[in-house]
Amino acid sequence: MGEPKVHGIGTRVNGGLKLGPMPYRTQDFGLLRHVQYSLLQTNLTEVLGFLTGALNVWLLARENIWNWPVALANNALYVAVFLSSGLYGDAGLQGVYIVLGIYGWVKWLRAGNSDAMRVTRTSRATWNWLTPATGLAAVVLWYFLGHFTDSTVPAWDGLTTAISLAATYGQCKKLLECWWLWIFVDLIYIPLYAYKGLWLTAALYLVFLVLCIQGLRQWQNSWKRSA
Repeated sequence: MGEPKVHGIGTRVNGGLKLGPMPYRTQDFGLLRHVQYSLLQTNLTEVLGFLTGALNVWLLARENIWNWPVALANNALYVAVFLSSGLYGDAGLQGVYIVLGIYGWVKWLRAGNSDAMRVTRTSRATWNWLTPATGLAAVVLWYFLGHFTDSTVPAWDGLTTAISLAATYGQCKKLLECWWLWIFVDLIYIPLYAYKGLWLTAALYLVFLVLCIQGLRQWQNSWKRSA
C-alpha cells in the first residue's frame, strides 16, 4: 500500500511550523470531517450555482417566467463546475439546457404570461416517442462517455443526462409529469455528486428534491383548476 493521500493547510517540520499545507490522512477522519474539508474547498462558482439553482426551481414551481433567465445563469455556472469534476455529460447537458431554456423562455413569452400557458398532462402519443428517445439517448451517451472521455461514471452520467433532457422538454411544454422526472433524477444526482466530492451541489439537489415535490403539488393544483 502506498502513502495515504495528504491534504491540509500547514506542515510541521522538526518541531517548527513550515508555511504551507498541513498533512492529514484521509482515513484518520470520519465522513463528517471529510465533508467539512470538502465544503471549505468549495469555490465561488459552485456557491453561485447553488443559489441560482434553488431560486430557479422556486420560481418554476410558481409558474413564474423569470425562472428561465435565472436558469440560464445557473447553466452557465455549472458548465465550469462539472468540467472541473470530470462530469462531461452533465457539462454538455448544461449547453443543451441553455438552448432549451431560450426556447422555453420564448414559448412562455409568446403565451403573454405564465397563466396563459396552462399546465397539461403528458399525452400517450408524447410518451410513445419520448420514452424510447430517452432510452436511446441514455445508451448513446453511456457509450460516448465511456469510450471518448475520462468520465468515472459514464452509465449514471448518461442516464441522468437523458432523463434531464426529457424533463426539460416537459418543463418547456408545462407538462405536469416533468416534475416526476426531475424527482427521479434528483434521487440519483444526490449520491452521485456526493461520490464526486461536490458536497454543496449534492446539498443543492437535496433542496431541489424538496422543491420539486412542492412544484409537483402546485402544478397538480393548477392543472385541476384549469381542467
